[in-house]
Amino acid sequence: MSRVNAPSKTPQPMPGNVKAALAKRELMETFRARPDYQQNDYLKWIALAVGPAAKDKRLQQMLEELETGGLFKGEPWTPPTPVTRATSKP
Repeated sequence: MSRVNAPSKTPQPMPGNVKAALAKRELMETFRARPDYQQNDYLKWIALAVGPAAKDKRLQQMLEELETGGLFKGEPWTPPTPVTRATSKP
């Protein structure tokens, strides 16, 4: 019987090379604007790659997706529409 693990809600630490790459391309704010689950998933995805070449390839993909927008790990993604509160008039 296989067991499916629930996604970890523990924030992934950001490695120095990822932080430096985001800063160099001025994408830290764009990265932080993504939902928490995407930030964690990107960092975990990069960390779990086998070997430096695979890690770098995933890092480059993340950076390109952040620059162009509309993608999350190769899949189409549209940011949710911001919720605005209705104001009631007395």
